[in-house]
Amino acid sequence: MAFENLSERERQVLQNLIDHYILSADPVGSRVIANKYSMGLSPATIRNTMQDLEELGLISQPHTSAGRIPTDTGYRVFVDMLLKPEPLSQVEKLKIKKMIS
Repeated sequence: MAFENLSERERQVLQNLIDHYILSADPVGSRVIANKYSMGLSPATIRNTMQDLEELGLISQPHTSAGRIPTDTGYRVFVDMLLKPEPLSQVEKLKIKKMIS
């Protein structure tokens, strides 16, 4: 599967799920994402999107009644596609230059 073909909704749900999971270390449910993040989506819509992400192998559900957690592949997609590196400031560049010279 080419993960660059994820829809914007799938990307947002995956990013919010991983962000919340990193902070809480608990499985994340659709209601948590709907209430905590301003996506304008109902828990049912988020649940359907999470099911799609689960079918792609990006998240998993450890127990029937539990929320979802990211898989190793889900983390990889998160790092490769969703995190946007920011350019270094001049101050940061100078600090690095000092450290390596």
